[in-house]
Amino acid sequence: MFASDPKSIPLVGIKPVLDAQNHWVGLAFQMPVAASLSTLQSLLCCPESEQLGSLDYFIPLADPLALDATQLDGLPLERMVFTVPAALLADVAVQARCKQLADRGLRLLADGEAGVAAARAGIRGLDADCADALPGALALMSLPGPHLARNADPVRAGECRKAGFTLFRGELPRVQEHEAGQGDGTTRKRLLALLGLLAQDADSRELEALLKQDPALSFQLLKLVNSAAFAPSSNPIHNFGQAINLLGRRQLQRWLQLLLYARQQADGPANALLPLAALRAAQMEALCKLREGDRDEQDMAFLVGVFSLLDVLLAMPMTEIVSALNLDLDVVAALLDRSGELGEMLALVEMHEPQASALRDVGIDNETYWRSLLQAYHWALQVSRNV
Repeated sequence: MFASDPKSIPLVGIKPVLDAQNHWVGLAFQMPVAASLSTLQSLLCCPESEQLGSLDYFIPLADPLALDATQLDGLPLERMVFTVPAALLADVAVQARCKQLADRGLRLLADGEAGVAAARAGIRGLDADCADALPGALALMSLPGPHLARNADPVRAGECRKAGFTLFRGELPRVQEHEAGQGDGTTRKRLLALLGLLAQDADSRELEALLKQDPALSFQLLKLVNSAAFAPSSNPIHNFGQAINLLGRRQLQRWLQLLLYARQQADGPANALLPLAALRAAQMEALCKLREGDRDEQDMAFLVGVFSLLDVLLAMPMTEIVSALNLDLDVVAALLDRSGELGEMLALVEMHEPQASALRDVGIDNETYWRSLLQAYHWALQVSRNV
């Protein structure tokens, strides 16, 4: 265990940071004000954090003058990006401390516009709340970047890209919502039919017959089983029978559930819903396992996590979706009302800033939640890079 007292770990939420192509490139920490860098050190030094590869950590630094340099010892400084309130940068002492941190190799962003004070402090870019308006062009041009936009709706996100923002944080999967409903009714019916077969544990031949009607989904499945993630033999997989044999039925169903989110144009950006669906599914499964759920219960928890975004994917009310599928009543209750054990877990994994009451409902402590979250992010990254 990396902490002697699980309760000493604060409830830290994280949000993905995406690039302009919807790829995850970092994690933004939602830190309690009272949390110190020593606490952060215990979080980032746990074994699971090492599995996150090259992702950067975006961390709010409320008061640079309160930072003890010894608290940086042992932290992965090359992956850390501190966000400093722009209002503090008018203070000469704050400028000097930030410059020291920048000289040590840390990357710094200003939360808001700080003018020439930002450059004096070694600030490289802006971390701006773009919900209502964009920063001025001069503020963006005066710093080398990259610049991070948060809370941008689909229209505003496009404006941010044109203005020079290359990083995004917030509810960006909703950008896909206006695209998800496009296409004819036949495509939607085929998707619902496939989901129904998966939920009913249908025969593999039925799955194969329906997959053959969907060239995009068929391509994604064959691409997946031939990827390095599965270490295939020198002979590539060319048909669904081989794919089923390689993956096994249980894994095939899981990947098909996730591949539904991979429907996209070959030259377009990645579907931002895919890694989020994988994240929810993986954490739901982990929480179920921690609660000593058996294999079938873990599969059901995984399915709830994946299906929780179908209303966005299909641009349909969830009530219409579940009525078209033969789902277990516990799954239906979780998806529609967030009720029951599965609903409690789903409500927890949907939170960007977890609450103590939600953890008590699920029956886990802070450390267990943090580990399950990092494990889920690790798996979601694997999925998004191989699909």
